[in-house]
Amino acid sequence: MPKIIDTKITHEKVVLYDDGEDVFVEGDTSRDLFIIQEGEIEIFKKSPLGELKLAVFNRGDFFGDMALLQGGHRFAGAKAKGKTKLLVIQPGGFLLKIRRDPTFAFEMLQALSLRIKVSNERLLEVIQKGNIPKEKVEEILQMLSGK
Repeated sequence: MPKIIDTKITHEKVVLYDDGEDVFVEGDTSRDLFIIQEGEIEIFKKSPLGELKLAVFNRGDFFGDMALLQGGHRFAGAKAKGKTKLLVIQPGGFLLKIRRDPTFAFEMLQALSLRIKVSNERLLEVIQKGNIPKEKVEEILQMLSGK
C-alpha cells in the first residue's frame, strides 16, 4: 500500500511505492500527475495479445499527463519497479506549479514533443516492415494527428 511521506504544499505530496505496486490502473478516473524522484515506473496497456509494456520511466520523468490534460479515464496502468518515490501533483496544483516555475511547463512540452516524435518513428518502422501501402500509411498518420 502506498505510503505518503511528505505533504509539501497544497495539491502536492510525496508517496512511496513498493515493487510491483500499482500507482494507477487502466481505466482509473484519477487525474494526478506524477514525477519520479527515485525508482522506476512501468506503463502497461491491456490488449488482445495480453498486457503490453508501453514505456519505462526513470528519475526525473513524469507520467499521468494524459489524464491530467485530457480528463477521462487512464489510457494505461502504471506500476512501480522496485522501491519508488513519486511527487504527486493534483490537477489544481498543476497550474500553480506552472505559474511558480514556467520552465517546468516548457520542459514538459519538450518531453511530450519528443515522445510524439519517437512514437511516430516507431510506428513508421513497424509500417515499413509490414509492407503497408502508402495510402494506408498516410491514413494512419492522419488519424494520429487528430484529423
